[in-house]
Amino acid sequence: MTDPTNNLPEYSSPLLQRPGAVELQDTNPLLDARGVAWHYGDPLGEQRPVDDTGVVVDRSHRRVLRVSGEDAATFLNTLLSQKLDDAPEGFSASALDLDIQGHILHHADVSIVDGTHYLDLPSTQGDSFAGFLRQMVFWSKVEVEDTDLGVLTVLGGGELPETGAAVTREVDWVGPARTDLLVERGELGRVVDTFGDAGFRLAGLMTFTAERVKALEPELAADLDDKAIAHEVPGFIGRGQHARAVHLNKGCYRGQETVARVENLGRSPRLLVLLHLDGSAPQDPVAGDELAVNGRRVGRLGTVVHDRDFGPVALGLVKRSALDAGQLSVISPDRPEVSAVVDHDSLPVDEGEKAGRAAIDRLRSGR
Repeated sequence: MTDPTNNLPEYSSPLLQRPGAVELQDTNPLLDARGVAWHYGDPLGEQRPVDDTGVVVDRSHRRVLRVSGEDAATFLNTLLSQKLDDAPEGFSASALDLDIQGHILHHADVSIVDGTHYLDLPSTQGDSFAGFLRQMVFWSKVEVEDTDLGVLTVLGGGELPETGAAVTREVDWVGPARTDLLVERGELGRVVDTFGDAGFRLAGLMTFTAERVKALEPELAADLDDKAIAHEVPGFIGRGQHARAVHLNKGCYRGQETVARVENLGRSPRLLVLLHLDGSAPQDPVAGDELAVNGRRVGRLGTVVHDRDFGPVALGLVKRSALDAGQLSVISPDRPEVSAVVDHDSLPVDEGEKAGRAAIDRLRSGR
């Protein structure tokens, strides 16, 4: 087993040397964006090719772990919310690490290549997640290793060129066509140039973030808090042919009881929704600010980003009772109040049949 690496050097992508590259300033302190370009000089213009020729985005600041060995599949299956003990070669999805009460501790993307599991997650979560996995190895035949792989995300476009990536995964989400590539960080420039020759534009992390927000895909530190549970993010729950982060037909992992109880009996107290912010505000709010109705706190603001079509948008974790309670406001102690409106198209249409609740109702009615 590889020794824990708790003091990795601060990362800086070689693509930050490309013309126009600008890192995100400290306007979103909770957003994991250090070490890569937020944009390359044309922040809104870089978003437009997503609907046409496609873009490639540098997300190489994410931490990529490799879990291998004879027991890797069963080892991860017992720890995470994704069913991995019989997952086939080439499988890709995401997975959650929960505490005993079902609160989300880590959120990682998982891919299986040649029997090896690759897990990537925000760099700020990397040490604690790697430490947790290593702590749980015990006598399992498993190795947990750090890699020097970086993530490149392709949005839109047509056929992808050959790149020699270690991992290529098509991502099932509600945003535009998306493929994530895991490539050696030393090869990032070559791979991006290959995409450029194929007509794809290099875009900054802001472009991906705008699509991520509209797709209701949270980044843990920015968009959720230490009380967040899986069902507060409807897109985390696997239904039908969509694997997503939580497999509802597996057991024996920490926090499963909360997942099962909410799925079968009730609803989550809050929901992650898309918010449209007042574009005339003199200053954008930031992740972690409070959401309020008539001065009463009803939620928490997440990632804030400017979208090419909608202007300033954000994710918000909002109490269900406040979704139709009136005008939302974003409140901060050191910035002006900003109006916010819930995008009702972002509310879940199908949260699954509550089998346990239906059974209780039948008992009460005598049917």
